[in-house]
Amino acid sequence: MLFHSTRGKDKDKTFEQVLMQGLADDGGLFIPDNWPKVDINKLKELDTFLDVAKYIVPMFTQSSFDKGEVEEVLNNTWHNFSEKDLIKIFDIDESTAILELFHGPTAAFKDFGLQLAAAFFNKTLQTQNKTAVVFGATSGDTGSAAIDACKEFDLIKSFILIPDGNMSEIQRKQMTTVDKSNVFPILVSGTFDDCQDIVKKGFSERSFLRDDQYLLAVNSINWVRIIGQICYYFYASLIVNKLSHPLNFSVPTGNFGNVFACYAASKMGMPLEKIIVAVNSNDILDRFFKNNDYSKKTVSETISPSMDISVASNFERLMYDFYLNRNSEACSNLYNNFPEYGIKIDDEMWQKSVDLFMSYSINDDSTYESMKFYNNEYNYVMDPHTAVAAKAVSSLKDKLKNKTIILSTAHPAKFPNALDNAGIISDDIPDNLSEVISKKEVASKLSASEDSIFNYIKENN
Repeated sequence: MLFHSTRGKDKDKTFEQVLMQGLADDGGLFIPDNWPKVDINKLKELDTFLDVAKYIVPMFTQSSFDKGEVEEVLNNTWHNFSEKDLIKIFDIDESTAILELFHGPTAAFKDFGLQLAAAFFNKTLQTQNKTAVVFGATSGDTGSAAIDACKEFDLIKSFILIPDGNMSEIQRKQMTTVDKSNVFPILVSGTFDDCQDIVKKGFSERSFLRDDQYLLAVNSINWVRIIGQICYYFYASLIVNKLSHPLNFSVPTGNFGNVFACYAASKMGMPLEKIIVAVNSNDILDRFFKNNDYSKKTVSETISPSMDISVASNFERLMYDFYLNRNSEACSNLYNNFPEYGIKIDDEMWQKSVDLFMSYSINDDSTYESMKFYNNEYNYVMDPHTAVAAKAVSSLKDKLKNKTIILSTAHPAKFPNALDNAGIISDDIPDNLSEVISKKEVASKLSASEDSIFNYIKENN
């Protein structure tokens, strides 16, 4: 299997090329040339998450690695999870369950995709005798998961920009207390958008790289992160009903990677009823699914910061594959003028949404109400992101058929202020989170200036 860009000009790429390149040269996102199809009966015979991963991942990697190589990588990929089989499912009632994806070392779902990406990064670097720089910006969970996934690999140096502002102390300290010679957390006196602009400029200029180095993308534009997430959708469906009936998945989302992974799993053969796209007051996705309006607006800070986005990067993949029927010219034309001009597609195309998608947007007050409701009614403590997805389910319940799975993407202990404000008391703090509170922060502090940050990377590279 090979890969190509949603915008058509960057194509015939191997898995390894897509892994190491991240963003396509034409500005688009990579997607497989075709969707591999699973054998549901074979999947039903599998027992563990790792078994499922060993079946799913090689479908995408065969252009670069044989199955034995991939299985060897996977045997050592997912580490330091508190649950033996990585995930846990909590039944709310007969029609609803919560899929807990926060049992990894950074207590967020991003451990799944980033540990997989880091393992393949390292294998490629060892084979090619090269090194790499990870350069990224974070609003919380991506940065800590990237640092944790890459810190044991000496061939990778991680430079993560951490903006002042809307993340919890625990989220920040998960990054700023990592004292490793190949980890460089940078506290930036600016917003997330400032940091993201600097990262984009860095990927364009690459002035701080040595000649023999790769510059690696760790956000969800990297296709390998999507593969790791596809695996847990299949595994969850296997646990819930042996893949026998279509499920609904309610997904709290910002950048749309987790939603697209669910969509990808359905294209590969996972039974699926509906995907509920759950967002906070930053509602570009809800506006599209409800009104065919995909236009950028100013970001507002909320108590669910990982969803505070103005543009959902991975949505381009869905636009290309689902709405435009893989018409790369049409996709390129839409995105060449975006975000200066919003996207509105032909009504007939947009009407396809009802076949697969529902959406819901809530504000902070409703998020608190959702946290309180599930705590009072079911004695279940959830973080604000999960509460957004849970509120969507309770509000849309009369329109849903079959069982619904709510994705819980972060441990509630990462958001103590939100719990306090909701009047929820919880003593369940994982060791990996409680330990960072007392650790000394070792991050560097820099201005939101590309020169100061690029020079800093040069000095430490």
